[in-house]
Amino acid sequence: MLLEFLSMTPRNDSDQASGHLQILSASSAPAALVMLYMSSHRPNKEAADDAIRQVISSCKTILPKHTYHQCVPIVMEFCRLLNRAAGIDDKLYGLCRSSLGTMLEYIEIGEKNGVIGLRDIFPFVSELAAKLSHDLVVSMELTTAPGPSLDDVTDFSAYLAPARSEIKKDVGFSSPIGVPLSKECFNVSLCYADEIILLHGIFVDLLSKLEKCLVKIEELVDLVMQQDGEVVLVGCCQYLAILKELNKISLLYYGCEEMFWEVMKRRKGAICYLIVRYAKRSDDHKWILQYKEVTNFEARRHLAMMMLPEVKDEYDDLHEMLIDRSHLLAESFEYIARADAESLRAGLFMEFKNEEATGPGVLREWFFLVCQAIFNPENAPLCSLP
Repeated sequence: MLLEFLSMTPRNDSDQASGHLQILSASSAPAALVMLYMSSHRPNKEAADDAIRQVISSCKTILPKHTYHQCVPIVMEFCRLLNRAAGIDDKLYGLCRSSLGTMLEYIEIGEKNGVIGLRDIFPFVSELAAKLSHDLVVSMELTTAPGPSLDDVTDFSAYLAPARSEIKKDVGFSSPIGVPLSKECFNVSLCYADEIILLHGIFVDLLSKLEKCLVKIEELVDLVMQQDGEVVLVGCCQYLAILKELNKISLLYYGCEEMFWEVMKRRKGAICYLIVRYAKRSDDHKWILQYKEVTNFEARRHLAMMMLPEVKDEYDDLHEMLIDRSHLLAESFEYIARADAESLRAGLFMEFKNEEATGPGVLREWFFLVCQAIFNPENAPLCSLP
């Protein structure tokens, strides 16, 4: 029923879409569903869980992105209700929070013109920062701990982007912000003074925790290498992603950028380990390359390789040939004669019978042998006529 209601949302008229979706909020449906979700009766809880997931999923998949600003208040309401009723560790709350974060990219944030403002989203920034801080401490104390999760880091980044943008607008960003704040430094009074101070505190806290984690990595790497073992650390796979977000925050505040890169330089060994171990092709690595001093040759080479497009052996598109060496010329002619011209343009995948080797080297050998056989005067096709 909920899916049917959402599917009826007008897609080309924002005013009508707004009115349609407001019916859902005005009917107190979110509150009723959350109340049912908190029921001790398992069937009721499962039914409410499924219904809320359908609503959230529909807001992101069924409805077009230009209606997100109409959906955000509904998702926000679910977040608030679930936060109070179930807590921040509840999986359904986590789903709602993540969904809201993905929608923020497509809507206008602002106290005046936006659907929601910085004060609405900043509690999520603080909440996620506290979770990351806790997980960093645990990963430092227990090498088997999973560390900060990808979902939490992704959500932190999603909420942090509009928060930084709104803070820049608030201060008329022309130079880094000094903390403690001095209103005389700005042409207008600050609307978000509390949030500016809190974000600075988040930066300092996470950077401090991360440096301790990086020290721990260096100690463990040195210890394992002395024993000629392989270094495998479980909980640090998201450290680079968190550092990337801290680098963005550091640009807002006076002295923080220097503080950030000083930590990076002091912990160069751990940074290089993280780069080689965890930097992926899908990530943005340009921020690390700003300062050559924080990486060694191996790390820079790895980053350079990750920035190059991936080369794939798309054998599915190639014309495949399995050739018997003893019948090289005859079977090669047969394969080529039967081949479609389009498939030959895609390339050849060559393999000799009863041999495991494949790849460019085998293909070169086949070309050489075929050419050698073609121009062999003893072969009948090329024998001179009497």
